[in-house]
Amino acid sequence: MTGCLEDSKQSDNISEDGSSDRKEMLTFWAESMILPGYLEFDSHMETLALRANAFAASPNSQNLGSLREAWKNAYLNWQKVEMYEVGPAEKYTLRSFFNIYPADVAGIESNISDPTANLELPGAYARQGFPALDFLINGVGANDQAIIAYYQEQNLGSKRLAYLTKLTIRMDGMLSNVISEWNGAYKEEFINKTGLDIGSSTAGMVNAYVLYYERHVRSGKIGIPSGATIAASGVPNPDKIEAFYSEEISRELAQTAQKSFEDFFNGAAGSKTGPSLKSYLNSLGAKDPSTGKLLSDYINEQFVVIDTRLNQLTPSLYNQILTDNQPMVSLYNEMQKLVRILKVDMTSAMSITITYTDNDGD
Repeated sequence: MTGCLEDSKQSDNISEDGSSDRKEMLTFWAESMILPGYLEFDSHMETLALRANAFAASPNSQNLGSLREAWKNAYLNWQKVEMYEVGPAEKYTLRSFFNIYPADVAGIESNISDPTANLELPGAYARQGFPALDFLINGVGANDQAIIAYYQEQNLGSKRLAYLTKLTIRMDGMLSNVISEWNGAYKEEFINKTGLDIGSSTAGMVNAYVLYYERHVRSGKIGIPSGATIAASGVPNPDKIEAFYSEEISRELAQTAQKSFEDFFNGAAGSKTGPSLKSYLNSLGAKDPSTGKLLSDYINEQFVVIDTRLNQLTPSLYNQILTDNQPMVSLYNEMQKLVRILKVDMTSAMSITITYTDNDGD
């Protein structure tokens, strides 16, 4: 994987079209990054469901604190796997059910009153998942006492608790379906689709990877709240930050997502490093057309710029936007540079076609 194409042609184990290189990379992605990532996330989701049940059985301050801790840990861990929207996760539209924000508060309250409300419809996306749970454990009262009273209310308290547990059980079940399919036939199917056509695993994963960054990191976490996107027309929307009711973790969520995105590019899986987009680009000899640097080095340099800008923000992106929004806009602009590099230079070097449609302009 680390040699040049000429060297690879001399090996009986490596095909001239690079498919063996890609199979090695796909195997590492599946077995060392995607599945272990989902399994770790699953352990956090199970804890979240258990603590939601404990709070429902006894809504007190201690159980509320434990539930919040589990929610935060699971939400941070979600940032590490959200980019894997291929195969089973794409089939079940996991992201749409787990992390559409801002939460639809009126819709949540309507669903609480109607236990038969259909959570499968697109209109219900923002009534569930981590943003809905954020509202239910952090946003329904001005303080812990008021939040607990919300769940002890005589007429609706039991329905509110039932909805809270329903959401966590549903998330845990959907994730189990995704993991089950990865552990079944899909893993081998993913590994063996070694081409570069639209139906191949490499093309599918690269499209999912770039789309995730463009829409859900660059725009979702930074651009839309700061007003930096074309669609926002320069109007800040601080109420559209991720984790609005727990604004003090909004930067940490973005940092975790950014770090996980970078690790995937570099093939960093815990203490292991394996075949990756970086090593694949290096095997192609891909270079940045403007500087002549290795494209992978150029991308990693841009990662450093973004990390620096992101780490300089306040922990609450809500407060950052209200007090000094320019660093958010500057960060968005650096992220946009990275989108162009990935979407144009990287995919061109890999002979991969971008198949999704940009929804707010570059």
